[in-house]
Amino acid sequence: MGMGHDHGHSHVPRAADRGMRRRLVIAFGITAIIVIAQAVGSVLTGSLALLTDTAHAAADASGLLVAVIAATMMLRPPSGRRTWGFARIEVIAALGQAVLLLAVGTYAAIEGIRRLFEPSDIPSVELLIFGMIGLVANIAAMAVLASARDSNFNMRAAFLEVLNDALGSMGVIIAAIVIHTTGFQRADTIAGLFIAALILPRAFRLLRETMGVLMEFTPKGVNLDEVREHIMALDHVRDVHDVHASTIGTGLPVLSAHVVVEDRCFESGHAPQILEAVLGCVREHFPVSFDHATIQLETAALRDKESPHMRHA
Repeated sequence: MGMGHDHGHSHVPRAADRGMRRRLVIAFGITAIIVIAQAVGSVLTGSLALLTDTAHAAADASGLLVAVIAATMMLRPPSGRRTWGFARIEVIAALGQAVLLLAVGTYAAIEGIRRLFEPSDIPSVELLIFGMIGLVANIAAMAVLASARDSNFNMRAAFLEVLNDALGSMGVIIAAIVIHTTGFQRADTIAGLFIAALILPRAFRLLRETMGVLMEFTPKGVNLDEVREHIMALDHVRDVHDVHASTIGTGLPVLSAHVVVEDRCFESGHAPQILEAVLGCVREHFPVSFDHATIQLETAALRDKESPHMRHA
């Protein structure tokens, strides 16, 4: 029986991870200032749009704080007890942020519908001032996070939260202008519902993606039936079973498979060449870079001794 491991990179924390943490700390500081400013503004104006945007900003700040903690824990190196280190903590953090966004979006939708029937008088000038403060601060936070937004789930969730909050601030500003020029008070409520409409779809998408990682679903773009077919096409391979693929964290997809080869391959010492061919096949034919692949070579007799539930593609 042969075991093959293809480790094309180390999961030791990189300097880039420290840079991402620094960006998150700055963005958290900016967002915390937004929360304080908009909380004061929502009390002074009674605006639903500003109140909703304040709640959204508070969720952003909480999410960013979680992201900072996650980024800090990800800097810890792997150990004997934690062989992947804290690589998956960023997925858990993103899941928490998705839940926060869902809670805020649901609240905004319910309160917005209620306010449609009970509109309040909103001071447009004050609303405009606080909306501008939120927008400028959010643009600053987006600028800090923009270059690293695709680095991992954690950074992506953080950037989406700030982006959504910036769009929410724009909604507040538009509502203030409409109220000031037309006197249409329900513009504030409509802006609040607009913010909710921005929050909920993105929160559901982020929730689905993070749950897919935690449930160890096959990475996007990988068809395990095709993996099996490509390996089966190699010389001396007689069967491929117990094929699994999942994602530990961003940039860490893993693959494992049991590959049955002819008995004479072990007798002739040809098994290592077959193992190399299998790993090369996986690297060549699939868009996901499986730098961590474990291939177990075995004989047909050994396969037949395995439990039936183990012998599946």
